[in-house]
Amino acid sequence: MDTGNGPRQTDGALGARLAAFREIPVIDFAPILGDDLAARQVLAELLRQAAQEVGFFYIRNHGVPPGAITTLFDTAPGFFAQPLAEKMRSHVSRSSNHSGYTPLLEENVNPAARGDLHEAYDMAAEPPDAPAPKNIWPENLPEFRAAMLTYHAHMLTLGRALFRAFALALGESEDFFTPCTTRPACTQRVVHYPSQDGAIDPEQIGIGAHSDYECFTILAQDEVPALQVHNAAGEWIEAPPIPGTFVVNIGDMMARWSNDLFASTLHRAVNTSGRARYSIPFFLGVNEDTMIDTLPRCITPERPRRYDPVRADAYVQSRFDATYGYRKVITRKTLTEDPK
Repeated sequence: MDTGNGPRQTDGALGARLAAFREIPVIDFAPILGDDLAARQVLAELLRQAAQEVGFFYIRNHGVPPGAITTLFDTAPGFFAQPLAEKMRSHVSRSSNHSGYTPLLEENVNPAARGDLHEAYDMAAEPPDAPAPKNIWPENLPEFRAAMLTYHAHMLTLGRALFRAFALALGESEDFFTPCTTRPACTQRVVHYPSQDGAIDPEQIGIGAHSDYECFTILAQDEVPALQVHNAAGEWIEAPPIPGTFVVNIGDMMARWSNDLFASTLHRAVNTSGRARYSIPFFLGVNEDTMIDTLPRCITPERPRRYDPVRADAYVQSRFDATYGYRKVITRKTLTEDPK
């Protein structure tokens, strides 16, 4: 029954039609932070429409202080400017919670391609009272760590508000997701995309066509355009940076929960700007022990159940194992080593 949510076939072309940004809706998120229930319900309907028809939308008036965003964008390049040997001291293989550095071409989100032309630093959720493991932080960049932690705290607040809004969008009470978002699994990533100049190999771009694993991705973009979204007509539509907004997209986990009522849409990044590009995606999930089971109200005779229940942490780990080279090595070693 489980149909999966892996990348679908794409047209292989790297050009994108520059659409007016209204084709990816821009939604005022302020009502979910206020006291007017009627306004929150109007917002929920706008989100529902965007989630069903596009799978992507921008939000403005989101409540995250601009300074927290700019500080992280200002400090992140310093991490990536370090020598490779220094960055590798924080390599993700040294962690048990997928935190740390991933070098160029080590990630491959599209199995039909040959690796993604970006490098990244990942931070896993790190509550103050959490036992080990902790994140692997670069020892010589305390300002980078501070900026990451500050940003993460704001994004977690925003993420919980997003869950409240989507509970309404699904016809549930606003607190429907609250019990499973007390300690959500969420990965915050800073990504560096070098510019690709001249002829481009379509099998090796900034990040290949893919859908995201968790419930939502909340993305901050710098001023360099690269994000492209695959629409229902088979076109690649640009999602350019819009000052003061985040780009939000539905992830595979929420698509499963909603029986694909909400779309987890293919997207990719191609940086041909002649400049380095930085982005900050915040991948928001739920508590690791949450069972992702299709909501009854999303099952109808016309839309029968499409997915078996799955535990949240098991689902995400399976997607990590399929995407990251270092995890393939670990998995092979685990499967072949003598149990004695």
